[in-house]
Amino acid sequence: MAGTTSSPVQAPLSQRLITWAGWGFLIGSACFMAGVPLSLSHTLAPAVAGWTYFVGSVFFTAAATFQTIASYRPEGSAPWAQWSGADRANLIAAGVQWVGTLEFNVTTLRAALEAASRASYDAHQVWAPDAFGSVLFLVSSAIALAPEVHRRRLWRIRDRAWVIAAVNMLGSILFGVSAVGAWTNPSTGQIVSLTWANAGTFAGAACFLVGAILMLPFATSKQPQNA
Repeated sequence: MAGTTSSPVQAPLSQRLITWAGWGFLIGSACFMAGVPLSLSHTLAPAVAGWTYFVGSVFFTAAATFQTIASYRPEGSAPWAQWSGADRANLIAAGVQWVGTLEFNVTTLRAALEAASRASYDAHQVWAPDAFGSVLFLVSSAIALAPEVHRRRLWRIRDRAWVIAAVNMLGSILFGVSAVGAWTNPSTGQIVSLTWANAGTFAGAACFLVGAILMLPFATSKQPQNA
C-alpha cells in the first residue's frame, strides 16, 4: 500500500520561486561578468560577447519575474488595502527591478544584433549599459534596503538579509557607474570612459552574483514561526 508519510514534503511555491530567482540571478550575473573579458578579446567576434550579455539579461528577467510573483503575500486573497507597508514596498521594489531587466533585454539585444553586423571590432558597441535600466535597479535596491522590506523579502534568511540587500545596492550603484562611463558625447562620438563601463559592469555583476549565492543555500529553509 502506498503511503504518504515517506514522501518528501515539497517546498511551498514561494520558497521554490525564490530558489529559482536565486539561480536566475546567479547565471545572469555570471554571463555579465564573462561578457566583459569576451568584449575585450580581439580573437573573438564582438557578437560572442554581445549574445553573452543578452543571455544574461534574459536570466535576470526570469529571476526578477520569479521574485515579483513571490513578492505577493502568502495569503494571496488579501486585498491591497490590507497589506502592510513592507509588503507593498517589497512588491513595488520587485516590480521596478523587473521593468529594469526588460530595459536591459532591449539594450543587450540591440547591441548583440549591431555587433553581429559589424565587420570591425568596437568594444563599446558590444554593450552600452542602459541608463534608465540602471536607474530602475538603483530605485529597486534603495527600496529593498529598508530593514522592514528586506526582512519581509528574505524572511527565510534573516541573518543574511541585510548583507544581500547591501551587496545588491552596491551592484546597482556600480551598474550606474558603468552607464555613466558608457555615455557617448553626441558632438565628438567619444564615450566618457570605457574603463568605467567595463569595470562597473564586471564589479556590479560580481555583487549580484554574491547576493544570489547568499540566497541559495537557505532559500528553502523553514519559515520562522513568528514571521
